[in-house]
Amino acid sequence: MDMENLTSRGGTSRIIVVSNRIGPVEEGKSAPGGLAVGVYEILRSMGGIWFGWSGTVADQSSVTPNMTKDGNITYATIDLGRKDYAEFYAGFSNSTLWPLLHFRTGLLDFERQCLEGYLRVNDLFAEHLIKLIRPNDIIWVHDYHLIPLAAALRRKGAKNRIGFFLHTPLPPRAVLQTLPDHGRLLRTLAAYDLIGFQTEDDATHFNDYMRLELGATAAGATLLLDRRQFRAGTYPIGIDPAGFARTADVASGQSATRRLKRSLGDRKLAIGVDRLDYSKGLPLRMKAIDRLFSAHSNWRDRVTFLQIATISRSDVRQYRDLREELDAAAGHINGRYAEADWTPVRYVNRNVNRNTLAGYFRCAHVGLVTPLRDGMNLVAKEYVAAQDPEDPGVLILSPFAGAAHELDAALQVNPFDVDAMVEALTQALVMPLAERRRRWRSMMTALQKQTVRHWATSFIDNLTATRTEVRRVALAHVSDDLTVA
Repeated sequence: MDMENLTSRGGTSRIIVVSNRIGPVEEGKSAPGGLAVGVYEILRSMGGIWFGWSGTVADQSSVTPNMTKDGNITYATIDLGRKDYAEFYAGFSNSTLWPLLHFRTGLLDFERQCLEGYLRVNDLFAEHLIKLIRPNDIIWVHDYHLIPLAAALRRKGAKNRIGFFLHTPLPPRAVLQTLPDHGRLLRTLAAYDLIGFQTEDDATHFNDYMRLELGATAAGATLLLDRRQFRAGTYPIGIDPAGFARTADVASGQSATRRLKRSLGDRKLAIGVDRLDYSKGLPLRMKAIDRLFSAHSNWRDRVTFLQIATISRSDVRQYRDLREELDAAAGHINGRYAEADWTPVRYVNRNVNRNTLAGYFRCAHVGLVTPLRDGMNLVAKEYVAAQDPEDPGVLILSPFAGAAHELDAALQVNPFDVDAMVEALTQALVMPLAERRRRWRSMMTALQKQTVRHWATSFIDNLTATRTEVRRVALAHVSDDLTVA
């Protein structure tokens, strides 16, 4: 990152990161995920503030943030009151926006009261933030919980450079139109200077919606709407592949991985690691495992499937129903095919340490990443990075994950086609070593080009340059009566 670009006449800029939940990274411990790692690297190098919800639900939302400092990073957190949590988080964010953004309009549950609660909490975030920011600070907002935050900050007088990154997919205009009052919400994205997406498809959907639905006009790569100029770009989030490979190498000799290997004997391991969510395609994956053993009985007692599904959003009905469905599916498969010394499906409903997961990935002959729709899916990238270069496993990947655009050497399979998933499983289980190595090298090269550090620094670099570029484009293409942000 060019630090000179972040210095202005008024002093050096800080980064202020805003996310719904904060995930501090502790030195020497496993990182909680790509977002946290990328954000932490930026904050550690530049200094700044990470602002978000503490994860605590209280009687009332916080009046002032709780501030803690770690080196040159300040963590600022607020508690959410029960009403704010119910309407903002459980309601509009997870019962309305999440299914909408994952193309699941049949699961969309819209309540006007929850929309108002969502806007109210975003305004609450802005009320706290406006007291913390300095004129030269750069503000980077993350994910669908905080779509209208920049608009709320602008109303309170913020003139800073503000960027937004969407970690989920963005569906096309016809799907977005199913959200009641969709224009009211999505128009607020014009208050950002730069909006980042995981894939080119997402960015195209955004540009089409802004132009065709809201009447935005284009001046080069810049969109013009409501007397604002802003840009959209594609920034596929990555991981630290070298770091994760080292973690997997160490973890492969640790007790948890050794116990797993001993329990498998000479059987092959297929693994899936997902948050328990209907976007991940887990019931269809279980059907594929069931069909593998029913249609190909020669694989019985030769393959074990380990599914780790971390429970989330247990206060949302669809998630409770999904858990019951998967419990039943795992029980059915084990009841039908298990032997006294072999359990076909090992189903784990709890968090597993990321270091331990790296060791599990290293010894898994097959990695199953088959979401119905995903913004990126870093599990796919971590599985690849964890492999032994001399004897790598095979990644089976849904084309509906953002990672499929980069990991095109994976066995890509439509997760809605259970028979195709069974065919991919059998192909993976017998794939020759030379082909496994060739596919792995291709994917590892892709991971090394698009690391999490590259993702974070390229977004911030583009955000800092956006104002200058927008002014140049505006002078060349826009009439004098248009206000330049």
